[in-house]
Amino acid sequence: MIRSSDIHPSLRSLSDWLAYLEAIHPKMIDMGLERVSRVKEQLGLNPKFPLIIVAGTNGKGSVCVILEAVLTRAGYRVGCYTSPHLLRYNERMRINKVEVDDESLCRVFERINEARESCHISLTFFEFGTLAAMDWFIRSEVEVAILEVGLGGRLDAVNVFSPDCSIVTSIDFDHMEYLGDSREKIGCEKVAIFRKGKPAVCAETDLPSKVWQQINQIDPDLLLLNKQFGYVDKLSQWDYWGPKDCRYSLPFPALRGQKQLQNASTCLAALDALKAILPVTMQNIRDGLSEAIIPGRFQVVSTYPMIVLDVAHNPAAASVLSSNLAATKPTGKTYAVFAMLADKDISGVVSQIKQQIDVWLVSSVHSERAATADYICSQLYDAGISADKNGVLSFLNVIDAFVFACGQATKNDRICVFGSFYTVGDVLRHWKTL
Repeated sequence: MIRSSDIHPSLRSLSDWLAYLEAIHPKMIDMGLERVSRVKEQLGLNPKFPLIIVAGTNGKGSVCVILEAVLTRAGYRVGCYTSPHLLRYNERMRINKVEVDDESLCRVFERINEARESCHISLTFFEFGTLAAMDWFIRSEVEVAILEVGLGGRLDAVNVFSPDCSIVTSIDFDHMEYLGDSREKIGCEKVAIFRKGKPAVCAETDLPSKVWQQINQIDPDLLLLNKQFGYVDKLSQWDYWGPKDCRYSLPFPALRGQKQLQNASTCLAALDALKAILPVTMQNIRDGLSEAIIPGRFQVVSTYPMIVLDVAHNPAAASVLSSNLAATKPTGKTYAVFAMLADKDISGVVSQIKQQIDVWLVSSVHSERAATADYICSQLYDAGISADKNGVLSFLNVIDAFVFACGQATKNDRICVFGSFYTVGDVLRHWKTL
């Protein structure tokens, strides 16, 4: 067998491979299925196991990790592919909640690279990773796989595979330069992961008319929140109701936040629809809900002072974060460690959450797409946030801002780190060294 390390002698470590993947295609994002379809066929990647595909503006990661936890508890060999990562690329591919090791990842990258070179095709970073995940899952003989859509749905690399069940968690504004400038356009891109006659779970209740038209054209077996399934919050526990099953007196998810019951009921609706091929017990559900965690989603790493990490990077996610902060308001101040990417709606995020923040500690992240601290500060000033009385402070990097916040905050204060995966990743990496 020809090894890519022979063709490309420098590709000996995972970091070498990741740098190579970032360089082989002229665009980081290049929507379309033709390239990835040709390499998929060259590799013969035709999974025989049930496949669940998850799309949505927000909530995808939570849904994936709850499904992963419940199905693992049920005894299945579960593959899960999510993105982006916080600390290391390996987080993106897991089997039974265990990340892929570097050696296995390099081997699977070799196989994908050989196939794409034989087709004379370049792949984007995400396309390459998506094929690698499926190749690894097939070779590892998983019994079910969960794939998170990277961007949109219709032209996302994940959509090259045919799901047994599709999930759309929410439809809101993000990636508008690729998906369109309206909820109708964005929604149509996302529901394109649905398949005729197959279960399609939708937790978005405000569906634009054109999205309804597209769903009707696809003709899936639609399960809509508050119509075919839903939940009842009973304060100390909750109930799920669906088309086939009801589940009573369930524990709250280990994941924090006010949207998690919606996410959990969405998972149960999918499992309800797949019960003939993937049966799970009530105890599997209880254990999975109690164990499912995902870093960076209203993650509390300290109590006194309270330190919250959240990857919220669009207005809809910032609105949820604002509600969660309001529900846990401290007696003291709230410090925001805040950095975003320049192609995101910074003013929209600020407008959603500004009422919960007393002091803004602004910086830039290590990315070519990063917004400068000066630009973010200008957005804060435009939103009516004053620099007087140290209300807005600028720092060279996220860690400097975080260290300053830790030095200023008392036990009655709160620090909220948010704005992007890069922002949270930098702080989480620093936190683990303390």
